[in-house]
Amino acid sequence: MTNTRRPLTAGSTVGDWLAHPEGGAALRHLLEQGGVDAAAMAPVRDLPLRQLVELSRGTLPMSAVDALVLQVNGGTMPADDDAAGWRERIVPGRFDGTTIVVTGAASGIGRATASRIAREGGRVIAADITGAGLEQLAADLDTAGVDADALVPVTADITRIDGVERIVAAAGPVIDGLANVAGVVDDFSPVHETSDEMWRRVFAVNVDAVFALTRAVLPAMLGAGRGSIVNIASEAALRGNAAGAAYTASKHAVIGITKNSAFMYGPHGIRVNAIAPGGVATGMGGHGRSSEFGRERTADFLRLIPPVASAQHLAASVTFLLSDDGVNISGAVLPSDGGWSVQ
Repeated sequence: MTNTRRPLTAGSTVGDWLAHPEGGAALRHLLEQGGVDAAAMAPVRDLPLRQLVELSRGTLPMSAVDALVLQVNGGTMPADDDAAGWRERIVPGRFDGTTIVVTGAASGIGRATASRIAREGGRVIAADITGAGLEQLAADLDTAGVDADALVPVTADITRIDGVERIVAAAGPVIDGLANVAGVVDDFSPVHETSDEMWRRVFAVNVDAVFALTRAVLPAMLGAGRGSIVNIASEAALRGNAAGAAYTASKHAVIGITKNSAFMYGPHGIRVNAIAPGGVATGMGGHGRSSEFGRERTADFLRLIPPVASAQHLAASVTFLLSDDGVNISGAVLPSDGGWSVQ
């Protein structure tokens, strides 16, 4: 019988590696050297192995992944064929002639969204508080052959009015879309443990900034008689057992802003929608220590989370709603969560 098994590559999923006789042993050994139990890989089993490099934040270099591929393929490097899994497919020209503001563009979902819009012909006002991440995004797009004018990086604090004003000024008089992606998490604290500082910080980024940026871009959209806004909510906007009180309340507020705005501005050609992600492999970190009370209460429910998605998976959902492909959709909350919301 002919062996039709594909060779393992950096594009093969973590699950494929762990299920492979030689690959599983090699990957488990590599993980053990870093003090990681292979069982902890269950949430990322559907992601390509190469994505662990980004998620490791420097502890797993790409050279180690390449060495692993060489090891299980007898010293040869096979073509990186990841056709068995999902692959981002760029739609050339989908955003031609548009100007889109994307917050949180230095990392995670925001970066993936900004990159995809630029590669699909749009002009992206890429906003983030982290200038170095925006510089790297610009460099990566340049390497990919994207016109330098496609990306306008703006280092700004979206919780400050002057930051919002700087973003809108960089966009100019025409703003076709806004992706409110930037966000922060809480520490899983229930109400009786939530500090004023935590509450204010989470609401400042997740709610106040969404409100301020939406308010700031609406005059341009109203003038043009068209526009599309996509807000990043969360599974925590649909349930009470996915995070702490501050984050849960903030994301419920995002849904409220989304639905009210869709109703108010629908007659003016402006669509407003929200994405509710589940687990996503992004760089959005927590606060180190988390509430023992909150973690203990939510633990059984969080074990039901499907394998995490990549930032590119979420960017596909965001850009669909931002683009004219979402022409008949407004006021919707799309659970881009691998099916978590049906549990």
